[in-house]
Amino acid sequence: MYPEHTPHVPAQRAVEVHQPTPYPPAVPVSAPVVPVQPGAVPAVASIVLPDGRVVTGYAIEPARPEPVTAKPAVSRTAVNVALGGAGFLAVCGGLVLLTSFIAALTAFITQLITLAAVIFGGWIAVQIFSAGGHPGGGTTVNIRKAVIKRNHFRS
Repeated sequence: MYPEHTPHVPAQRAVEVHQPTPYPPAVPVSAPVVPVQPGAVPAVASIVLPDGRVVTGYAIEPARPEPVTAKPAVSRTAVNVALGGAGFLAVCGGLVLLTSFIAALTAFITQLITLAAVIFGGWIAVQIFSAGGHPGGGTTVNIRKAVIKRNHFRS
């Protein structure tokens, strides 16, 4: 980080030392005794600490939790939302599959039509370009036979 020819002196920090300040010991104070009628004021508890101080206060009963009503493990709303989401995903997946099936079927039909065109076109080409025993290479129709046949069937 620093060039090698530059002298580098580490930063010096001032160090402060803190010593804890002890608190003077508390002077025990005796609480005045006041006569109380039983039942009018809750019971007062007094505790003597190790250093001689006395702590006085009312006893607090532990808070009792309210009884829990029986609830289903999962709310009906959460179940309905989850089922709706699963149904929506199933429909979307079905539509994707249907779309891909239609695309594949279309490609298959297109290939069949192309194959039929190639085969039929080849058959026509063979019919046109083959000699077929005729020296002219074309189709010869004998009109006289056709006329005779026509007249023959009418009579």
